[in-house]
Amino acid sequence: MTNKEQSAEIATKFENIFRCPLCKSPMRVVGLKSLMCSKNHTFDFAKQGYVNMMTRTSTSRYDKKLFEERHKINMDSDLYTTLHKKLSEIIKEYRNIFIDQIMILDAGCGEGSHLQRILDECQNEAMTGIGLDISKEGILMAARNYKESIWLVGDLANSPVADKACHVIINILSPANYMDFKRILVPNGLVIKVVPRANYLKEIREALFADTDKEIYQNDETVSLFKKHFQLVNNFHLSYTKELKSAELSSLVEMSPLAWSSKKEHMDKFINQDSSKVTIDLDILVGVNKQID
Repeated sequence: MTNKEQSAEIATKFENIFRCPLCKSPMRVVGLKSLMCSKNHTFDFAKQGYVNMMTRTSTSRYDKKLFEERHKINMDSDLYTTLHKKLSEIIKEYRNIFIDQIMILDAGCGEGSHLQRILDECQNEAMTGIGLDISKEGILMAARNYKESIWLVGDLANSPVADKACHVIINILSPANYMDFKRILVPNGLVIKVVPRANYLKEIREALFADTDKEIYQNDETVSLFKKHFQLVNNFHLSYTKELKSAELSSLVEMSPLAWSSKKEHMDKFINQDSSKVTIDLDILVGVNKQID
């Protein structure tokens, strides 16, 4: 069975999760080749196993190289292992309120490694992952590497995911669309948003912007906006440091948008170290969707 057919077969089991991004009507899998809605709008499965459901052109600086380096950091280093374990613990703690199949959407999933690590930690066959990102390069890589999840190129502002289709939404260091999250989540479903705190990757910031005055980042507005849309049931502060070697430092810089506005000499000086400590400093906001039927 090809990747395309395998992905279409998985999608067939969960046809109810799809919504046409053009007309908002339900969709079905046709011939293990396409997703088609009742008005015959059709989106084909790519040979790698994803479906491109974008309805507009998009431009992004998140390219293949960035996603390759992010994949190395998430899968080959220990930098985000503590985060992945914590997120899986949160999901496992609340999973008893759901029955049977649990659909987990990673909104802004990139190349899919965060979602895969979380699913690996949960070790629950009843959980199915859905990865959604506006970047085709990211989703293409996710579909190639992880065959058991559903991968969609799509826009959070016009999501191809159906109403009340998901039990959990994770949103890791990525923009959010809370109105669409509320639509997608089942009543009492969980949304877990990971946002940076002031010391997140401070070593990179200090190295790359050594000769400039950078304002200290504060996430107060982000937290406040989250609480307006969801009932905040927990807010975990996750702070730790990891020692990274030179190759890992290079990957970390290459995957970070911080590098886009930094000087090459500053980047070179940072990544040419034998090793360096790197700080992870995050808030994990856990909210419940109190949407009324």
